[in-house]
Amino acid sequence: MTGGQSATKFRGVLILGLKIAAGLAVGYGVVAFLAWRFQEKLAFPGHKVRLIAPQSVGLEGGRIVTVTTSDGVLLKGWYLPPAGGGELGIKAPGLLWFYGNLESVSGLAPVVRELRLPEAALLILDYRGYGESGGRPTEEGLYRDAEAAWHFLAARPEVDSSRIAVYGRSLGSAMALYLAERKRVAAVVLDSPFTSARDMARVHYGFLPRSLVRLSLDNLNRAGKIEAPLLVFHGTEDRIAPPWMGEAVARAGRARELVWIEGAGHNDTYDLGFSAYRRKLHQFLRSVLETRARGQV
Repeated sequence: MTGGQSATKFRGVLILGLKIAAGLAVGYGVVAFLAWRFQEKLAFPGHKVRLIAPQSVGLEGGRIVTVTTSDGVLLKGWYLPPAGGGELGIKAPGLLWFYGNLESVSGLAPVVRELRLPEAALLILDYRGYGESGGRPTEEGLYRDAEAAWHFLAARPEVDSSRIAVYGRSLGSAMALYLAERKRVAAVVLDSPFTSARDMARVHYGFLPRSLVRLSLDNLNRAGKIEAPLLVFHGTEDRIAPPWMGEAVARAGRARELVWIEGAGHNDTYDLGFSAYRRKLHQFLRSVLETRARGQV
């Protein structure tokens, strides 16, 4: 091979390498742009399903309610009154339930039926863009949904607004902690919480710069500011919100207890921990809510 042929071959290889590098750079840029542009769709995919009546799953006395948010979005969900609540002028405690990003009120019907605290009023709403609720889900919008849920439950004549607890699973942990930071909630229960949107991006999209993450969902920071008693459940095999996240949130919130569900991933803590899960949940809520009723908090 002559010197001229070698130079030509080298130039060809160099040009090919540059084309590949340029293609990879363009591809990376496209992926980065899509991640930046559609991150709310990834975080809040919405789940449009028909809202079934609570009576259809054995929740007698429950009813479908419509709640209007501060920006005019109509949210639909269930209100389950307390067993015997409001009788003889005795007000009952309340529980707000915030679910995960692929769930819905109808889809959780069996879980709500089994885990609800009978003596407490319960409100669970489909977020904007979920179930039969209107609107499009955004971080700010979901916080507005949480505020609307709080105001609806606190205004119920049979509910003692000083004894409202919040329960949040996965995405719902962000709404629960948002309220706990701003309202005088009686207790906080979190299932499979994550630390922040940026940490989640680092775990699942580590090849992208964290500066692309517009969402906050800063559970770790909020947990450090709450004063209410905290209980945390987390699966030992969670690959979506790794166990260290649950541990960090529990530590920041000075949790009374961090309950590990052995062998559970992100979406099966209910199933694998069921009897013990329900027992621990009810014990914690009753202890805190009864203490608050006696004015000892």
